[in-house]
Amino acid sequence: MTLTHSQWMDLAAEEYRRILTLIAELSDSQWAAPTDCAGWAVRDIVAHLAGAAAATASLREQLRQQRIGAREKGGRPQIDAVNDLQVRERAGLGNRQLRQQLEDLASRSVEARRRTPGLVRALRFRFPAPVGSATVGFLNDVVHTRDAWMHRIDICRAVEHPVELTDQHDGLIVLDAARAWLDATGAPGITLTGPLGAVVGRPSQAPEGTVRVDAVEFARALSGRARVSGVASDVVLF
Repeated sequence: MTLTHSQWMDLAAEEYRRILTLIAELSDSQWAAPTDCAGWAVRDIVAHLAGAAAATASLREQLRQQRIGAREKGGRPQIDAVNDLQVRERAGLGNRQLRQQLEDLASRSVEARRRTPGLVRALRFRFPAPVGSATVGFLNDVVHTRDAWMHRIDICRAVEHPVELTDQHDGLIVLDAARAWLDATGAPGITLTGPLGAVVGRPSQAPEGTVRVDAVEFARALSGRARVSGVASDVVLF
């Protein structure tokens, strides 16, 4: 099943809700806990999420961040420079202020993404091989939602908090990524285990495939956070 724009926006809104609920419970020491994102503590992830929400809520802010990122990237990918900018610009905020900023920006981000005109959503951007190109609509719907979801996983792992996982939210996000992986690699199928367990395969081939892995670990492997045999981190935007 291919998710619609409206469904992705509902997932994005729910994901922000879960993140905000999670970080509201954290102590100051948990905000400072290191995460799987190299060099980032929990508060850095929240700062990045707030910066990304600001960029998707306002074209002017998006262009400002990209302009500074292009100037500061040096020999690294521009997205890394933009991420660092988002964190740096919020370094002076207290934890409660940062959470409040994310809450304010999250709702604006989802609303702006919902209302993005079709002509803008159709614009394409180039990415390094083997990913190729992606539309603004795909980035706004899928990639930003995947990114927020994965960062919730990062925070939960950092503070040893159980991850809230449901089939109708997390399951849809991971299944979409699994189908994208099948399309990109030509693999016959994959068996996802754990709370989000599912078998995803091509209709004309054996659904069991050659890879069997926990669903969350599969997503972490796609994003470069974990190593799973047969699952590369450079074929699906995550």
